[in-house]
Amino acid sequence: MTKDEFYEALKNLNIELTNEEKEQLEIYKDFLKEYNTHTNLTAIKEDSGIYLKHFYDSLTMNSYIKEGLKVLDIGTGAGFPGMVLAIVNPNTFFVLLDSNNKKTTFLNQLKEKLNLKNVEVVNARAEEYVREHRKFFDIVTSRAVADLRILAELSLPALKVNGFFIPLKANVASEYPLFLEALEVLNGKVLEKKEFVLPFEKSNRTILVVEHKKTTDTLYPLLFTAKIREK
Repeated sequence: MTKDEFYEALKNLNIELTNEEKEQLEIYKDFLKEYNTHTNLTAIKEDSGIYLKHFYDSLTMNSYIKEGLKVLDIGTGAGFPGMVLAIVNPNTFFVLLDSNNKKTTFLNQLKEKLNLKNVEVVNARAEEYVREHRKFFDIVTSRAVADLRILAELSLPALKVNGFFIPLKANVASEYPLFLEALEVLNGKVLEKKEFVLPFEKSNRTILVVEHKKTTDTLYPLLFTAKIREK
């Protein structure tokens, strides 16, 4: 995907970038490539892959982001989807959470380069952070980080009641039955399951929208996660 193809494809997502946003994404791309020469942030090193698999892929969930919300991106890595979404939603507050210090160091430097005022980068384990920020966020997202059941256990406790857990994954078929069982315990309900393919590459993608129906028991997170880790 070229830069112009990226801009054109965004029209299908009802996104038209401002000149400032285009410039910020270019700075992001170039800094990611530069930083990746000495610190392993991503296996994707070419411009075409960054435009498609990082920028466009992150923005496929942009329609769910509304002005004034608080959004948590768990396991953000090099900032996907959280940093990309923050660039195009300057009036929405994002917390980018990752336990890898090298990646959060990169994100803090990138935040300064882009002069973003709506982003907080946090270096912490998700379990610990969520226990200290229960019922705080309007949206929790994560892209291809872990099993859906683990992600749900980490995400639902951090949400306000009637907030939304919106993970981005590839094919979810094998994880889905146990995920639904976990949601019953965590008080979540799937409102939407959107399946599509990325342009050009045609790889499968799934966006799930899960509403947090009522407060999750304070036992969570840790229970499902602990059981899975024991296997």
